[in-house]
Amino acid sequence: MSFRITIKPSNRTFTAEAGEGVLEAAMRNGITLPYGCRNGACGACKGKVLEGQVDYGQYAAHILPEFEKKNGFALFCQAKPLTDLIVEAREIGAAGELQIKKLPCRVQRIERPSHDVAVLYLSLPANERLQFLAGQYLEIIMRDGKRRAYSMANAPEDDAHIELHVRNMANGAFTEYVFDKMKERDILRFEGPLGTFFLREDSAKPIIFVASGTGFAPIKSIVEHAFHIGVTREMVLYWGARTQPDLYMLDLAMKWQNEHDKFSFVPVLSDSPPEDNWPGRTGLVHRAVMEDFPDLSGYQIYACGVPVMVEAAHRDFISQCGLPEDEFFSDAFTPSDGAKLG
Repeated sequence: MSFRITIKPSNRTFTAEAGEGVLEAAMRNGITLPYGCRNGACGACKGKVLEGQVDYGQYAAHILPEFEKKNGFALFCQAKPLTDLIVEAREIGAAGELQIKKLPCRVQRIERPSHDVAVLYLSLPANERLQFLAGQYLEIIMRDGKRRAYSMANAPEDDAHIELHVRNMANGAFTEYVFDKMKERDILRFEGPLGTFFLREDSAKPIIFVASGTGFAPIKSIVEHAFHIGVTREMVLYWGARTQPDLYMLDLAMKWQNEHDKFSFVPVLSDSPPEDNWPGRTGLVHRAVMEDFPDLSGYQIYACGVPVMVEAAHRDFISQCGLPEDEFFSDAFTPSDGAKLG
């Protein structure tokens, strides 16, 4: 059995399966509603049930007192429809509508998929979740107050932890700590979400992703979010690196291609040694896009990675391939204080 839910004032509708929470169903259908802890402890997801009945679920009593329930309010992270519903809720359609938080986190796990990339899995306090748009980043706040920015590589729906991809930068204070001293269960502080690099879901145009190095991180978030919400647009990922080991999640990108008919993957190496006998594409990653798509007038581009690649892609795609200026979305990773690093 499923239930139809209508959101006011937008009149957008979606369905929830029996036993599925309003927030969970909305996220599954690509609708972003406010939330915080997702366990009934913070009240960020509170909204009004205008018509219909819900099972209110489990929550902290002081967050949803009885008089609010009598006035129609519910916590949508916990409330499960018992009938079709009409609810009143604020929808989040842009990065500026999200709450920016400063939070502690614990290093849950550290993986080393390549010699110079560490993947960090960070857990939040028990009653906290970070709501963000796929592609956004956070800023790690170091003990001296300096900040280092890293894109979140997990999809917003997979928010039980935060995933960061950290490249080892020469003389980098944070990266030296990550690669030389960091241990599981260490505590970090961060602020986020930040940035305007995220999937524009209101377009039907096919998408070309262009990543270099750890620019793969926010694109991973966007691609997994697109799969989650059932995006049917054609998507192509071009991922550039120097050598094959630098494609540190190559198997994952290949898995996406094998499992999703509308997704394809093109790895491009710029400096593969002859002895590796690399069978794939070589050269500059944005040039590979131009060879395959000389006419980009009907596409959206999402480019992320080192500034020289992002700038070249922006210039050449617009001047030589007819890409509309407003269909190029980018995030450049600049290795300087407070700038994007991964």
